[in-house]
Amino acid sequence: MLEKLMRKKNTVADSVVSDRLESLKSRNIPAHVAIIMDGNGRWAKQRNLPRIAGHHEGMKTVRKITRIASNLGVKVLTLYAFSTENWKRPKLEIDFLMKLPGEFLSTYLPELIEQNVKVEMIGNFDMLPDHTKRAIRKAMDETESNTGMTLNFAMNYGSRLELVETTKKIAALVADGSLKIEEIDESLFATHLMTAHLPEPDLLIRTSGEVRLSNFMLWQLAYAEFSFLDVLWPDFDEKCLLDAIEEFQLRKRRFGSVEGEGDA
Repeated sequence: MLEKLMRKKNTVADSVVSDRLESLKSRNIPAHVAIIMDGNGRWAKQRNLPRIAGHHEGMKTVRKITRIASNLGVKVLTLYAFSTENWKRPKLEIDFLMKLPGEFLSTYLPELIEQNVKVEMIGNFDMLPDHTKRAIRKAMDETESNTGMTLNFAMNYGSRLELVETTKKIAALVADGSLKIEEIDESLFATHLMTAHLPEPDLLIRTSGEVRLSNFMLWQLAYAEFSFLDVLWPDFDEKCLLDAIEEFQLRKRRFGSVEGEGDA
């Protein structure tokens, strides 16, 4: 009897999500959604579990959110998976985190291919362990021709490092005479970022209640709308994403201009 009631409850919940999804799709969907996935460790601690259990549960959330974002028509979903600062964590935790891409992609790659999702990565690829690089490279190669949503993992990524490396590339062009200093502007600078081929994020979501960027896409987020949610990443579900996108659709994006009566 209980099992039957649970199935009925889940069916009703799925129907509600489906109806909301279709309603939101008829309005302005953010082309690029970036998410700082925070709170795995706290989720595990609340349940007296090791931190790695939270990371494993968070991996399941990645699957759910990837699927619904793709269904919504999001063009790019960038997930902050591992920062350059995360190397300071305990070795056991780092080793587990480095295994997660292989586990996630080996489990869900067929599903991503079926959904026409293209896998990409930004960050320092060379510093990753060989098994992590193999898993990511395999997923990128096998989804290279997909034309649907881009699932972009920020892995071993730090925005300050990206900005420094971009500056070095441009300085080298000036040094060898192929670029004049007066030719450097925002547009040129952006073409040398890791995200040069992607649209800038329209919406940034951070889970866990923390209100900071943590060295994530500092250039690219200049005019993004921010949504800081008091929910831990493993508990972030389809409804949470739909709520964030619905709030985004209600906001007026001015990009520095003044529009509308009474605007400041």
